[in-house]
Amino acid sequence: MKENLPNSYKNQDLSIQVDNKPKWNLPKYRRHGFRNLHKINKYGMFLRSQNILDLEKNYINNINNFPSVMKMINHKSFCSLVVVRGQEILFERYADDFSENQPHTIMSITKMFMNLFVGKLFKHNKIDLDKTVSYYLPKIGSGYADASIQNVLNMNVQNLYSEDYKDPYASSYLHEEAIGWRLAKGGNEGTQEEFLYSIECDVSDGVINNTNEAQYKSANTDVLGLLVEKISGRPLRQWLLETVEAAGFEEGLYMGTDKIGMPWMSSGGSLIARDLARFGLLFFRKGKGVNQNNVGSSEFINLTIKNPGPPRSKPEDFILYSNQTMISGNWIGHAGYGGQFLLINMVTGIVAAFFSVLETPSATDEVYKLNMIRMLEEVTSLEK
Repeated sequence: MKENLPNSYKNQDLSIQVDNKPKWNLPKYRRHGFRNLHKINKYGMFLRSQNILDLEKNYINNINNFPSVMKMINHKSFCSLVVVRGQEILFERYADDFSENQPHTIMSITKMFMNLFVGKLFKHNKIDLDKTVSYYLPKIGSGYADASIQNVLNMNVQNLYSEDYKDPYASSYLHEEAIGWRLAKGGNEGTQEEFLYSIECDVSDGVINNTNEAQYKSANTDVLGLLVEKISGRPLRQWLLETVEAAGFEEGLYMGTDKIGMPWMSSGGSLIARDLARFGLLFFRKGKGVNQNNVGSSEFINLTIKNPGPPRSKPEDFILYSNQTMISGNWIGHAGYGGQFLLINMVTGIVAAFFSVLETPSATDEVYKLNMIRMLEEVTSLEK
């Protein structure tokens, strides 16, 4: 006789609702979803710092009067803008429904952690960037087997993983099943590694990118995560903890994972705005952490800036993709899906961390994004 089970219902935040998106990522709920994703995702971890990088307010009042700043902080999508230099907060503004201690998803800015992880392996001659992925991961699928690690770092690989946010059935959305951002169809949820190993390439094209433009694929970052664990023999959790300790986060890092605990290095991080700025300061210091707890590699960061990879497609072709970061002029940084950006001016030392939530169907707006970047370039170019 079949046992009667208690009544239950599917998790509505993670259930597919409209446009092949879970509830948290629908325009109507996205603002709430982005600042609560660290609690909405099925799996995750939380890491705190032993020592917190002290930041003191020393506001530069005229930043508030920049037309570019006024335009962005008065936009309906705005959540927060924090501008820092050294250990000083030069400017800080939050939307009425946001606060300085509110975590927010950093989406693809999470990729920048991988620059530090691979940089440390590079520093200690543990990784050969000219080797193919299959040299270290012999059973990886054809989508990455013959790709050089350097090309994976630079988003310079062609395969059948797609990341067109206007396509609700792009691979990047389907990837969410493996890391608990949506419920798996039929309940058959796999692991991150299983998903990554399944990615194939078009046999006739191979993995060589012949477009002369970066081919942005979040899966690249997570393949690099597998490589870091395999080569180092250490879990990504330990790599993350070392970086959290080095950055000196005030609140801490929330990181989404798959069901067996592998962090989602391409998009899984959530931070408060000040801690995102602290993460940027870590790059300006070339990995020098609080209490001399160094991470990454200053040489690798220098190479990232001096020898960048291919440009992004228009209208963002002024940005080059390099070693899991974005490069342009004097700055290094990264964008995040839906309206996030971290920009570090490597000359002035000023870091700007920006949170916002675009409520368009695809969470994209090219004009808005360009205005955001140009504003951040302006505020980080201030002289002392």
